[in-house]
Formats: sequence, structure tokens, C-alpha cells
Amino acid sequence: MYKHILIATDGSELAQKAVAQGLAIAKALGTKVTAINVSEPWVAVAPGEVAMAFPIKDYEESVVANAARILSAVETEAKALGVECNTLHVKDQFPAEGIIETADKLGCDLIVMSSHGRRGLMRFLLGSQANKVLTHSTTPVLICR
Repeated sequence: MYKHILIATDGSELAQKAVAQGLAIAKALGTKVTAINVSEPWVAVAPGEVAMAFPIKDYEESVVANAARILSAVETEAKALGVECNTLHVKDQFPAEGIIETADKLGCDLIVMSSHGRRGLMRFLLGSQANKVLTHSTTPVLICR
């Protein structure tokens, strides 16, 4: 069935549900996992005047440290379950694009991720990364809410 599951996480409480679900599936099926965290480009996070107060070097250092913390926790959880788990920090990509490209590149046959379930204006302004993955990925996607 599935041989390589990609689990996308941003470290949030909601994303942790997807991590737990993805690892449970991997354990049940005896498959390997790659857990990824995607960091958006600095220009997307710090536009205009904000960029002056938040230098790119500080941003890059903080996203690397944050990704390491998030992925280390997934690695620890996978190890406790006896699931083979690699981790990957994808930098300077929008989450949906980074998730889809990584799944394709690694030959993953299932993507597991969460959806924040934003509606109305928040969805319009922030978009839905889960929806973008669902509509653009050729790899099956499991969305956890």
C-alpha cells in the first residue's frame, strides 16, 4: 500500500495531530516517514518597513532553530514508536509548493498534514496551504483536522 509517507508540520498543536496520525499509519503499515517543515521566504514574512526591524540574518537563524526543534520532536516520537523517520527542513518556499515538490522528489505515496480550517477573510488573506496541496498534488493527501 504506502511505502513512504511525507508528514508536513509547522509545529502547531493542530499539526501535531497530523504527526501522530501519520506516524500511527506508518507503524501499522511498516512504512518509512519523512517529516518536513517548510519555511517561507523572508520577503513573504517581512515586507517593507518590517524588513528593516527584522534583518534577514535574524530571520534565517530563527527559522533554522525553529525547524530543528519541531523536527526533533517528530523524530523522537517516531523513534518511540519504532518508525523509521527522516527529517527535512525546506527553506525559502511557500508551504504548499515545498510539500508537493518534496513529495514528488522523494517518491512519497502519501502526504499527511493538518488544516487550520480558516474561513472567511482569514482564509482569503492567508490562503489555505492544505487546499493548495489537495488541488495541486498528484500524491494522495490525508488532511487531519
